Amino acid sequence: MYLPKHFAEDDVARMHALMRAHPLATLIRHGPDGLNANHIPLLLADGKLQGHVARANSLWKVGNVAGEVLVIFHGHESYISPSGYATKAEHGKVVPTWNYVAVHAHGDLRVIDDPDWIFGQISALTAANEAALPQPWAVTDAPADYIEKMLGAIVGIEISITRLLGKWKVSQNQPPANQTSLTKALAGTPMAELIRQQQQQ
Repeated sequence: MYLPKHFAEDDVARMHALMRAHPLATLIRHGPDGLNANHIPLLLADGKLQGHVARANSLWKVGNVAGEVLVIFHGHESYISPSGYATKAEHGKVVPTWNYVAVHAHGDLRVIDDPDWIFGQISALTAANEAALPQPWAVTDAPADYIEKMLGAIVGIEISITRLLGKWKVSQNQPPANQTSLTKALAGTPMAELIRQQQQQ
C-alpha cells in the first residue's frame, strides 16, 4: 500500500476500532491458482481474526493456505470536490481527490474444521452484529438440527495478525482553512467527523 508519512496511522486501538466497525473484509491469498480474493466478515479476538467460509470455497483446502495472507478492512470514504476547498476562491489551484480510511492486516491463516469452534465463532460474530438491534437474534434462536446442518456446510478460519498498516487519508495534506471548509461542505457525514478528529490531533 502506498503510504505517505502524513497519512500513516500507527494507533493500534484506532485500527482495531475500524476493523470492529467494518468487519466485512477482503481476504487475499496467493495459492496454486494464483491470486484469489474473498469477502468475509471477520471478528477481531485476542489479536486474531476469526471467521468462516463455505466448505465449497477452495480457500481452506490443502495446498491453498500456505504462506501469508492479506486482509483489507475499508472504513468510511468520500469523494472530495474542489468546490469544498476555501482556497478555490483564492487561486483555483485545486483538484478532486478521494478521502478514505483503511487497515491492512497481514498474517498466517489456519483452518479450523471443528464444529464446536465454528459454533462459538458464528455465535460471537452474530452477537457482535446484532447487539445494536432492538430485538437481537441469536444462533440458538434457530432449531438445533438446522444449525447443525448449517455448521456442516462451513469451515472455520483464523488469522494470527503479524503486521498492521493503517491509512487515514483525511485531508492532512491540506491547509487548515481547507480542512475547515471541507468539514462544512461534508457536514453530517462520517468523513466530516474524521477530518475534524484529525484536525484536533
